[in-house]
Amino acid sequence: MTAPYTGGCQCGQIRYEIRAEPLTLYACHCKECQKQSSSAFGMSMPVPRDAVVIIRGKPKQWKRVSDSGREVICLFCGECGTRIFHNPARNSKITNVKPGTLDDTSWLKPVGNLWTRSSQKWVVLSEQMLNYEAQPSDFTQLFELFQSE
Repeated sequence: MTAPYTGGCQCGQIRYEIRAEPLTLYACHCKECQKQSSSAFGMSMPVPRDAVVIIRGKPKQWKRVSDSGREVICLFCGECGTRIFHNPARNSKITNVKPGTLDDTSWLKPVGNLWTRSSQKWVVLSEQMLNYEAQPSDFTQLFELFQSE
């Protein structure tokens, strides 16, 4: 797959396009991602923030403090509730796309796991992936491994 990538919420009120290549893709096992996704983990796909274009609708937003203590602006569909993006306050140059909202998810392959210390006990973490007990201070290895895949 190559840019542009398209996606949207479950009900179709929000549609977006990503006009640049993703920087990386990882699974996050923090308790907030588990709650937000109603699953064992959430996935995040950082992309350049200026490459994200909303082509239909207007997402609602709310702010929360993440497990790392940093503020995150969460964007979602006000109609169906689908979480679409997270904008970390610590880095105004990226948007974390929730990749399950992409129209084509067949190419997704996470290269890492974050917050493994709170992962569900039944989740098996691959030794071929980068695994972090908490939030890494530097995402360089995640970016490099994703680009090499």
